[in-house]
Amino acid sequence: MKIAFLSSHAHLVLERSSTRVSGGAELQVALLARELARRGLETVIVSGDTGQGDGLVCEGVRIRTAGAFHSGNPLRMALSAPRLLGVLTEERPDWVFVLGWTAWMAFVVAVGRILGSRTGFICGLDSELTGDFRRENPLRGGLFEWGVANCDRRFAMTHTQERLFQKRGWPCSMYRNLILPRAFPRNELKEVDFLWVSRCQPVKQPRHFLDLAEALQDHTFEMICPREDASLWDGIARRAAAIPNLRFIEKVPYHEIQSHYDRARIFVNTSEWEGWPNSFIQSGLGHAALLSLGVNPDQLFERFTPGLFANGHSADLARLGREMLADPALLSAMQEGCARFVRELHDNSRETDAFLQGLR
Repeated sequence: MKIAFLSSHAHLVLERSSTRVSGGAELQVALLARELARRGLETVIVSGDTGQGDGLVCEGVRIRTAGAFHSGNPLRMALSAPRLLGVLTEERPDWVFVLGWTAWMAFVVAVGRILGSRTGFICGLDSELTGDFRRENPLRGGLFEWGVANCDRRFAMTHTQERLFQKRGWPCSMYRNLILPRAFPRNELKEVDFLWVSRCQPVKQPRHFLDLAEALQDHTFEMICPREDASLWDGIARRAAAIPNLRFIEKVPYHEIQSHYDRARIFVNTSEWEGWPNSFIQSGLGHAALLSLGVNPDQLFERFTPGLFANGHSADLARLGREMLADPALLSAMQEGCARFVRELHDNSRETDAFLQGLR
């Protein structure tokens, strides 16, 4: 069986020499593709062109380049469609999967019907199933939802997403996020009080972390914020440069990022919404506690007490952060709770089995 994934930058996770970075969806595609290749399945990532060369094989996964379909430029994206069609025609995969919202979902389903490939969708964000993306982007959102409605398999990564799929009348299976394996032992020395890691997008609300750093000037902060929304990033970078207790970093390669979680006492999530953040898993691997503004997937905070949840109230972040650092015993228990949820809920072998079972 041959499985292909359409993902703009997932190959960057598998290229150890790469210093470029991307997001959590691409990380999950790369991890799943690698696990499937280790099971002996022929696995392909159809990627954007970042100069990596066509046909490169990384950790058993073949990387095919399909032009600038990921660029966001409508003309360049349209011009890449023939190349994308050509790659899928050459590969003739049994399955083609997309993780997360994109209008290319409709293209993949239409081409799959022509080529005889089955198609699947893996949910990344809850908002992909609530209609928010379609309301904000009527044309692209409509194409995306048509693709999800007409594909052959759908996967949720949380029980909340399972319920949202059911509400739409779209049957689905479930598997949980995979773990990026450690490249080195954990450093138990905690040197940073608060850590924030995410791409610079409005939905990630990075300004709230800057507010927190300004409110708690007697504590150390680190912010890793790859540029995506250029105008937002410029403003965040300028403001961060004026905060003396904050270290601002534009990007860190995938194979180095875990060391930053290891050094942090508390990881802060300020997103408006997410699915199941990879950053929560990496926090657990690094024994960092969680301070979350509005993201609480499957009632994680009630079930495992991995930190404190602000329930959407940004004004409470500073108070909650102080409470966590003021009581070493409480903080240690939260750090252990975060590590425990990773141990209990996330296992690459088990979740790959669940994905393959869903295909059947």
